[in-house]
Amino acid sequence: MPLPDFSNPLRPKLKGDAPCKGLWVTMESATVTELAAELGLDWVTLDMEHGCLDYKDVAQHLRAARGSDLAVLVRVPAITVDTIKRALDLGADGVLLPLVRTAEDLELGMQFGRYPPRGQRGIGGERSLRWGLKLQEYLAMANEECMVIPLIELGDAVDNIDSILEVEGLETIFLGPADLSSSRGFLGEWEGPGVAEEILTVLEKAGRKGIASGIMAMDNADLVTRLEQGFRMVGLGSDVGMMSRQLRPMLSELGGRSFEKRWF
Repeated sequence: MPLPDFSNPLRPKLKGDAPCKGLWVTMESATVTELAAELGLDWVTLDMEHGCLDYKDVAQHLRAARGSDLAVLVRVPAITVDTIKRALDLGADGVLLPLVRTAEDLELGMQFGRYPPRGQRGIGGERSLRWGLKLQEYLAMANEECMVIPLIELGDAVDNIDSILEVEGLETIFLGPADLSSSRGFLGEWEGPGVAEEILTVLEKAGRKGIASGIMAMDNADLVTRLEQGFRMVGLGSDVGMMSRQLRPMLSELGGRSFEKRWF
């Protein structure tokens, strides 16, 4: 059994009855992750593919979640050994792989995220190993507890989904409707013609293999729809996106009103 402080809190939740709700994090401030933990969210994903987050930011977000039941995932910028290894060495509970096209892409990510004999991840005395103080304890559980999640966000990935779902160690996939739509020729649409149907096909195929599926919700109504469809891991939004979602209608309402000037 892994030590409690090394176990990934998301893995058992994905196998339970309740859906796992999370937040996409793009802001540097670790307060975002600290608040997510206080609110009782199940996971956050730190987005290193887009925006300005670097490894120092990732470390601070991870520290903000320490001692909570919040899983911290990192969307790495590319499927490379350095990006995956460094995110996991800092203590991330898992990585999301961008632009997966084939089972070979996913297998490469698995190799980079696993120690031998399953993979080729190197050993370093970093934060995940408590700076080397718990090396053996971490090594004993890391291959099982650290998740490697492919983003199914390209048409090629959907076309190759059967072989992708056969990759050893795959527990969860995460779908990206906007990029999938773009790859199908519908740039700027969330779910272009036929994409919604493709997403449900992938969801159904993954479910038959006991693989959980994740997706972002556009709003509260979409959240309910995604949960009813069977998604186990649903993002409520991004930090910046949710600020915008809250502020825009408030500003719009204020813009149509006039107020009496007062000095008291």
